[in-house]
Amino acid sequence: MNHRFAGQARAALLSAAALFAPVSAASAAEPPLRICASSVEAPYSIAKAQGFENKIAIVLAKAMGREAQFVWSDKPAIYLVRDLLDKNACDVVFGVDSEDERVLATKPYFRTGYVFVTPADKPEIGSSWEDAAKPEYKTFAVRFSTPGELIVKQAGKYEDNLSYNLSLVNFEDKRNRYTQVPADKLVNEVVNGDADVAIAFASDVARYVKASSKPLRMTMIRDDFKRSDGLKIPLHFDQAIGVRKDDAGLLKELNAAIDKAKPEIDAVLNDEGVPSLQPNG
Repeated sequence: MNHRFAGQARAALLSAAALFAPVSAASAAEPPLRICASSVEAPYSIAKAQGFENKIAIVLAKAMGREAQFVWSDKPAIYLVRDLLDKNACDVVFGVDSEDERVLATKPYFRTGYVFVTPADKPEIGSSWEDAAKPEYKTFAVRFSTPGELIVKQAGKYEDNLSYNLSLVNFEDKRNRYTQVPADKLVNEVVNGDADVAIAFASDVARYVKASSKPLRMTMIRDDFKRSDGLKIPLHFDQAIGVRKDDAGLLKELNAAIDKAKPEIDAVLNDEGVPSLQPNG
């Protein structure tokens, strides 16, 4: 037999055998979902995957038929896109704003907003940002460079609170470094009576409010905050998952998984104590 035709016959037999051969589990398995994660971003992401976004990531990976594979960083989450996602060390970043220009963002997997945290045994503060200006509220625990800090400024109480808020980070110099008040400290300041009110993003503090030894109240602030110059400052935000801008296929897969896993995602948020709003998108 001509050797060229013999080679073709052998190739045909091998191809036919491949069609009927059993598919191994390894070859059929989807690749893992590589998740960019900070080990120091409580309550969202914590080493050993005990943050609530870690739990949601595991739920979504399962809905996609994948294994959740965390790629950990010991830096705050603000650096995940730059240091990990953009360098192809991982494929998804949880908790980005839906309009984050650095990434392609999925549909929201939850939406929440800024809240007042106050003692449950005190009168309700109200749901307008302007309620922060009431004279009975003097001391506010807030995170730096957030709408909470802007509310205190607009309420005319920033100068009186400046030294207090700097004390929450032991007066560390904020220049050229990321310095932030831990979310649990915001809550503890209200528990201890050192702050009349904490103003925080609800998912930052929900875990600590729920676990507090002293009953506390979270009051969602209406999304109607404007600065004195008329600029609207959003207080309610969609939370999404970011992927690299060239990864539209993964984006589509994640969007389908968000729909599929919605009951499990909602269960994680409910267990965390996060008050959810209706997503915009």
